[in-house]
Amino acid sequence: MPRHIAFLRALNVGGRTVTMDRLASIVRSTGATDVSTFLASGNVVFTTTKRSETAVRTALATALAEALGYEVATFLRTPAELRAILARPELARGRAGAVATNIALLEEPLAAAAAKRVLALANDTDRFALVGRELFWFCACKQSDSDFCNTVFEKTAGVSSTFRSVNTLERLAAKLVDDESDGR
Repeated sequence: MPRHIAFLRALNVGGRTVTMDRLASIVRSTGATDVSTFLASGNVVFTTTKRSETAVRTALATALAEALGYEVATFLRTPAELRAILARPELARGRAGAVATNIALLEEPLAAAAAKRVLALANDTDRFALVGRELFWFCACKQSDSDFCNTVFEKTAGVSSTFRSVNTLERLAAKLVDDESDGR
């Protein structure tokens, strides 16, 4: 059965709090099995019988909206896709000189005009690489000192996204390798 990682946007912000136990329960309500959460920031690993990414995303987003009373943007990757993201040469090159490195996960690749607008935001502080469904953001200072953020990205690109630090994604990938070696 296919294994997925759901990256949920803004799950525990703005005064909203969802425990990881409740989140896991909501994910299980979609028929998913072998559900585990990673950190309290909306990262969920699970197995499902659904084959279509769209079907998985739709089922999960619907269950979250029904249970929580608000929409939660949901982005999916497989463990293999996560490993491929972390192995991108653009990531290795861009990290040199960066104080903070984050990756925006998108539902689909940006249209050419949106990609051009986003890449035009680059400056001495913020550098970007756009590859497929990911935007790599290399920040030369603490990201809180940058003018760039998820809101700026979404307004510029015209699409939803969720950002994760590369350190979080590397830790998650290592956990997945450990889980696979344990037979999960």
